[in-house]
Amino acid sequence: MTGPIGTETHPIPDRDTPGHDAGLAPATHATPYAWYGLGILFLVYVLNFIDRQIITILAPDIKADLGLDDADIGFLYGTAFAVFYALFGIPLGRLADSWNRVRLLTLGLAIWSAMTAVSGFAKNGTTLGLARMGVGIGEATASPSAYSLISDMFPKRMRGTALAIYSAGLYFGGGISLMIGGFIVAGWNNAYPGGGPLGLVGWQAAFLAVGIPGLLLAAWVATLREPVRGLVDGLPTPPTAEPFRGFLQELFAVIPPFTLISAAQRGGSALAINVGVIAALALAAFGLIVLTGATLQWICIAVGYYAVFSWASSLRQRDPATFALIWGSPAFLYTILGYGCVAFMSYATTAFGPSYAAQVLGESTATIGLWLGGLGAAGGFVGVILGGRMSDYLRARSESGRIMVIAFGLLTPVIPIVLAFTTVNDPGSNMDFVRFAVFVSLANMLASSALGAAAATTQDLVMPRMRGTATATFFLATTLFGLALGPYLAGQMSVISGSLSTGVLSILVIVPVGMLLLVAAYRAVPLAERTVLERARAAGEDI
Repeated sequence: MTGPIGTETHPIPDRDTPGHDAGLAPATHATPYAWYGLGILFLVYVLNFIDRQIITILAPDIKADLGLDDADIGFLYGTAFAVFYALFGIPLGRLADSWNRVRLLTLGLAIWSAMTAVSGFAKNGTTLGLARMGVGIGEATASPSAYSLISDMFPKRMRGTALAIYSAGLYFGGGISLMIGGFIVAGWNNAYPGGGPLGLVGWQAAFLAVGIPGLLLAAWVATLREPVRGLVDGLPTPPTAEPFRGFLQELFAVIPPFTLISAAQRGGSALAINVGVIAALALAAFGLIVLTGATLQWICIAVGYYAVFSWASSLRQRDPATFALIWGSPAFLYTILGYGCVAFMSYATTAFGPSYAAQVLGESTATIGLWLGGLGAAGGFVGVILGGRMSDYLRARSESGRIMVIAFGLLTPVIPIVLAFTTVNDPGSNMDFVRFAVFVSLANMLASSALGAAAATTQDLVMPRMRGTATATFFLATTLFGLALGPYLAGQMSVISGSLSTGVLSILVIVPVGMLLLVAAYRAVPLAERTVLERARAAGEDI
């Protein structure tokens, strides 16, 4: 039997086998259409990270034109994007679990591409920040939809590899963004030294150049066929009768001030706890604002963390089975927070790599884009693919095998990062930048090995209908923790110390924290994976 997107399932004689429906056994192979679909999703993720990462190569010009500093760049690259990506990722992840994922991805791609183009018309840090928030909202549709689609295209034994191939788009996109951005800025500014058509300068033209093609790609994405949810696992799940009802419930549970209404509907004690969390986070944000002067940074962080708390509290009542397998699962939380530490480190080095090459080593934008972009794309691709393959290999031999790959991705980049960000400009040598680029790319390659393993682990720890929500929760750790805090704190430490090297290296304090979390995950994942069905039934899931 072949599913709509080409997954092969096989009938078995015993129709009463637990965990299977209509006598279907889990698929063992993926057909050519599944690989075709994965190819398109890979291109979407490439564009996703081109639009997300291009600000890193444009940062020196943006700082000069808009009067910003490294902490501001950390906010624009990290927090402004990450908080809205994370917040809207929750209801959109829920929508990916109940609605047509292809349509959702098409709409999101069109939105974030348009907002990237709008970034090209920014005249100050505020308008650029608002555009980055819009990019975050649009991109929040991508991975919940794609992870869920891929998990319904490929059988469990191939899922780590398939998700790693999709995730390789991250590194291709990040690398290409540096190359494209560097060449556009250099070429445009040389051709139009005083500003070109519409008064646009190089960094503004670069935003337009990468944003507009996304609208064309959205039309191609719309042609994909939607697979039957859960069929590849022998657990075909019927379409949800009211797909937008759950989305609206999640939206009210996560977006202030509607969160207060959602809490009040759960009772007086729920409302009191919710208000108490608001007060605690507001007090913490006020203290951090006084300490750093970064008002928007800490307001956004406080709103983001409050929204996550409100959503999780609401989910516990509305969908106890999903809550039990995600927020109620220590194995799931250890895994996503352990990988979040990898993201914390990786995003910080990515954010300031181009700035370090320009400010400390004195390289041109075009040269930085070519070297960091090319080496970064190649290294990231190799790392994520080999990491995904290794995670599947180790998972076949140990139920905790994938956690070992995540730990590898956390520990091994440390030495290359130290070597890269202690490189100084030696007037008697022309190899300083080359050495820096090689070490940065090596660190990128090693860190990238963890992504496929972490993604596959989160998908294996939930039921098929929960995959979009699980993905959104996974990206809460990578964004609200890794992306929203890593680049900002590196930038803030750079401002405080007066040294970009000190700023970036300071983020390595996260490594021991990540290792403690991953040791706990290594111990907890095997039992959690073996008991997914039992724990879902115990929480009320109709299986």
